[in-house]
Amino acid sequence: MVADLVVIGTAITLGPLHNTAFILLLASHRGVRKGLVFLLSWLVNLVVVVACVVLLTGGTPPVHHSTPSTAAVAAKLAIGVGLVLFGGYRFRQPPRPYRPPKWTARIDNASLVTAAGLAWLLQPWAMVAAGAATVVAADLSSLSDWLALTAYCLLATLSLLAMELYTVWAPVTAQARLSGLRMWLEHHQDPLIVTLSVLAGLWLMSTSIYALVT
Repeated sequence: MVADLVVIGTAITLGPLHNTAFILLLASHRGVRKGLVFLLSWLVNLVVVVACVVLLTGGTPPVHHSTPSTAAVAAKLAIGVGLVLFGGYRFRQPPRPYRPPKWTARIDNASLVTAAGLAWLLQPWAMVAAGAATVVAADLSSLSDWLALTAYCLLATLSLLAMELYTVWAPVTAQARLSGLRMWLEHHQDPLIVTLSVLAGLWLMSTSIYALVT
């Protein structure tokens, strides 16, 4: 479970879409506040998903090869296959010039509520669903599993937290460097999405198949 959560959390935090939007928020009017709201909403989203799964399982992992356990593993396998197929589809598409979404032109005047809503909209839900299927195996009577779940939520938020703190501590330097990072993310968005999707998908497929046959 721990290795799966590390891979999924890393794939989530490195996603280019939400990181680009977050940098735009930080550069907007009252950017630090909007960034904080986005970050907290993002974290709450992850915690809510984990809490819902834990409530359903009662904090006790299902017996190996039982129907609930097999269903959770099969869900991870299906998500892994979907990610690999999606990555392959994006890879085969011809290169196209980057065009920012229309909503980015209005982000400077976005409210705090809008910033919070963007965090939920831009969540990579396939990855979050894979995390939820993995959390089914969590045993809340074990301190190590509590720490693993906490680390997963923080890891999936790490890029946002780092940029938020950087902007608070060194606003002038952060604005210049994050602007450069945003431009790099925009021009490498498709390769990043393909790479993260395929690598995470292959990992989920391999671990799921292993769990099903052992």
